[in-house]
Amino acid sequence: MIKHASIVPLIGGQTIAQQNIFGTRPDYLLTYSPFKNNDSHLVNYYNNEVPYIALDEGGKHPHYVDAISTTCPCAGLSALSPTASGSSAMNEWMFRSAEYVLGNIKPRVFWGENAPRLASKLGEPVVDRLRKIGKENGYTFSIFKTKSLVHGLSQVRERTFYFFWQGDKIPLLEYCNHSSNERIEDTIEMARRAAKDDPMSQILTSKKVPSQDPYYRYLLEEVHGGISHRKFAESLTRTANVLRSIEGAPGHDYMRVAAWMEKNGFSKLAERSKGMHLKLGMGGNIMRKQIEVPCDVIGAFVGHMPTMLTHHRHDRFLNVRECLSIMKMPLDFQLLNPSRNLNHICQNVPVTTAEHPARMVKMFLEDKLPLDDYADGFLIQDNVRQCISSGEASSLETFMA
Repeated sequence: MIKHASIVPLIGGQTIAQQNIFGTRPDYLLTYSPFKNNDSHLVNYYNNEVPYIALDEGGKHPHYVDAISTTCPCAGLSALSPTASGSSAMNEWMFRSAEYVLGNIKPRVFWGENAPRLASKLGEPVVDRLRKIGKENGYTFSIFKTKSLVHGLSQVRERTFYFFWQGDKIPLLEYCNHSSNERIEDTIEMARRAAKDDPMSQILTSKKVPSQDPYYRYLLEEVHGGISHRKFAESLTRTANVLRSIEGAPGHDYMRVAAWMEKNGFSKLAERSKGMHLKLGMGGNIMRKQIEVPCDVIGAFVGHMPTMLTHHRHDRFLNVRECLSIMKMPLDFQLLNPSRNLNHICQNVPVTTAEHPARMVKMFLEDKLPLDDYADGFLIQDNVRQCISSGEASSLETFMA
């Protein structure tokens, strides 16, 4: 039986994926005090039965395990962060956790998940330091770049997994590429399998009615002749952002939107629409954090998406259970204090995305993967292109471009 644990698990998508593949709960969960609120949902999911230990509060791991996973914050390298850089203080959690795990527990595998920029020029200083930590403790290092879409999900979300392998060789991981993805409508519908009294199904991410939003009203009434939300959703062939849909409608621009806003008593939005028209006319860009109506696949479930993604049939925004289902969390998983912690769902890796690398870890532990020597104990695999590269970190940008 494989013994496993997690450090800085956050809400727990990767930990649950590891549990699904290994067939047992983690032996323990390690963390640092700044992440206790994020971890609380996973601790609650395990009914406080899995030991939960804060290392910066005097705690220590109970015993050796074969594999440890982590979901350290990715904000240091995230494309959504305006301060992202290889020297960001947020990256320190990757280093700190690696130093503790490799130097004290010494599992056969330590693996984590982070932003796709880890495998880019921006992430080069981070990769260099992680490799150094691994080498000092007797581990090789590899990167597996992928995206949730090729794992069969209905979400376009690129992610990077990184691995420390004990010894002087690196396993070649199998590639995973589903021929078709699950439609977002089906993902949302799966939430209906939760218990009838499920509290997560009773809480909407926003109590507003989508079709009453002024920009969406304009789209439904002026562009589409007064159709309903459901009829609009049924007409789609891909997920629609309301502002982009208006911009793509022949004969419609933000000056026309502004006139409609004035006529219907939305004077502030009329001025905003004029400003957007001017900005676009000058070659600039605008923020489009507006209502999204789902069809087939959606973009990454981050930012405005949890509170602005509608149901595909009903004129409402999603409930918390539907949001959890998009990240493939178990149907009995509870988000504590949803109104405050909704974004914790986003700070996560979809369970089924993490299951493939977890399966590769299991195969490594069972000696079922081919091992080889790569340049200086370093390997990059691109799961989307299904190709490999070995060599210095400076080759990352070219490889991943």
